[in-house]
Amino acid sequence: METTAVILKGPRDLGLDALTLAPPAASDLVVEVSHSGISTGTEKLFWSGEMPPFPGMGYPLVPGYEAAGEVVEAAASTGFKPGDRVFVPGANCFDGAFGLFGGASATLVTDAARVTRIDAGFGAEGALLALAATARHAMAGPGKAVPDLIVGHGVLGRLLARLTVAAGAPAPTVWETDRSRHGGAEGYTVIHPDDETRSDYRSVYDASGSDDILPTLISRIARGGEIVLAGFYRAPISFAFPPAFMKEARFRIAAEWTPVDLVATRQLVECGALSLGGLITHTRPAAQASDAYETAFSDPGCLKMILDWKGTA
Repeated sequence: METTAVILKGPRDLGLDALTLAPPAASDLVVEVSHSGISTGTEKLFWSGEMPPFPGMGYPLVPGYEAAGEVVEAAASTGFKPGDRVFVPGANCFDGAFGLFGGASATLVTDAARVTRIDAGFGAEGALLALAATARHAMAGPGKAVPDLIVGHGVLGRLLARLTVAAGAPAPTVWETDRSRHGGAEGYTVIHPDDETRSDYRSVYDASGSDDILPTLISRIARGGEIVLAGFYRAPISFAFPPAFMKEARFRIAAEWTPVDLVATRQLVECGALSLGGLITHTRPAAQASDAYETAFSDPGCLKMILDWKGTA
């Protein structure tokens, strides 16, 4: 089988091309993708050439780990059937390209164990499930506190804030330096960091990915407060020890979602506790992938760019 996929041949060298797909094994599904999302975190670093060494990376690669589509082939033993609507967190099924992410493709072959059923009513928002599950993973579990300050009002920051409100916790404050992104808050407050007056936050979640954010956050936490690094950082992160010592600061790194997070997040969306609405600001046909990636990474008004694969062979 062949498919049309986005191929990143090197920094800023991106376009559509044909790739051969690995033959499906008995445990695999063949999925026809309808929508895929563009990540402004890890994918941007690959696109710009700024990604630090990472296992499995290399060019050429098929980017994308946010894909929603329909099962077109499935063995009975997989528990899926043709017509099932699913979320696919990328795939490594290409001949001649790395599949470190591998979701930006018209067709995917992937192990059924990696796939999650979703409601057909999700539409393009189904591609956001992994990012929402990443936010949930940062917050859920023993010993984790919900945020009272979130840094960054992009998609991840908004999802963290929405999950905090959905949990019934006190509404968090969100910092955002770009005032054009202050809108869209649902049950919480967004302010510019320059307007901050507090220095007693107990749990601060950074969703900005800013390499130099820690000194500022340390100055704003209460004694014994925790800083959670929920973004992805291109350069080493450092801070002066004395201020952190005086605050007895604690640090935690939030990694990617787990299958449990994915299922729990899907349930939150399906029952109406978590909304994915208003996060997709731009949609482009997959044939315009090159322009779509450029816009996603350079236009501050673009929260989330979705590629529409319908009609792409």
